[in-house]
Amino acid sequence: MPRIDDYKKAFELAKQELQPMNPKRVADQSGSRFEVDDSHGERLRLRFLNKEVTIRWPEIEFLAPQDGKEIPIQEQVLILHYLLGCPGSKFEGEWIAYQEIPDGRFYLDAFVRRAKEPMLKAFGERPELLVDLAERLYDAKPFDQGDCSVVVQAFPKVPVALVIWRGDEEFPPDGNILFDRSISEILSAEDVAWLAGMIIYPLMGMASKRK
Repeated sequence: MPRIDDYKKAFELAKQELQPMNPKRVADQSGSRFEVDDSHGERLRLRFLNKEVTIRWPEIEFLAPQDGKEIPIQEQVLILHYLLGCPGSKFEGEWIAYQEIPDGRFYLDAFVRRAKEPMLKAFGERPELLVDLAERLYDAKPFDQGDCSVVVQAFPKVPVALVIWRGDEEFPPDGNILFDRSISEILSAEDVAWLAGMIIYPLMGMASKRK
């Protein structure tokens, strides 16, 4: 499990790599919005899990969102890695499982523990609730796999599909989390595992209040 110091180091490394880059070009490549105003100077506005994130440039400083909740450093690092990974990436329209991502097999156990198993534990017996809550929290869109499924637009260029198959007398519920193949060019396997957990855990929190 990474320590807070590890995240701080990762943040600084990503910051140093981003600072020399043209923010307008970064915005164009990442699907974010470039703005300039008198109070904050240059900044990017980026949609992340249905929230708007504002990053001051070239300081690479995350401004407090309107709800006043500080963005956790783990999320900040993931966002910076997304901005760095977007150049050259192109949506492919082909869904892949986590283990098909480069190095995905190496991190597969952690991914299953962090995202797939919690999703099934919370929603395997009530998959319709997953769809309902994902639509409410992330403005997720219907998907055409499994018995119940949705697509969460995690970043402008990173869709994530949550899929559940109902159980029956012979088999327990099953599920999967799918990604567009282009994610391999944008985020590392470790980052993708963290992202999946960031999507699932807020949904689990909401589900716990609906028992």
